[in-house]
Amino acid sequence: MSANLEQSILEKLQALPDKKQEEVLALVNRMLKEGQPQTPENVRPIWEIIEEIANNAPAGTWDDVPTDGSVNHDHYLYGAPKQEP
Repeated sequence: MSANLEQSILEKLQALPDKKQEEVLALVNRMLKEGQPQTPENVRPIWEIIEEIANNAPAGTWDDVPTDGSVNHDHYLYGAPKQEP
């Protein structure tokens, strides 16, 4: 970063009220955090998320789910003729 750019940023920040400076700091911290890769302890495998959703669903939720959805997804989504599994 050039010295001019850094000085310009600092001057503009110092001109802001304290509350706005805190907001800018929080925004910069979020931006820095988003740029970092997630650590394994913050990441759950997709199957754990699916299992949690399935276990928290009300009783009977899965009763009407078709068992041939992988073969007949076009039928269920778009009304195409049903295929034999």
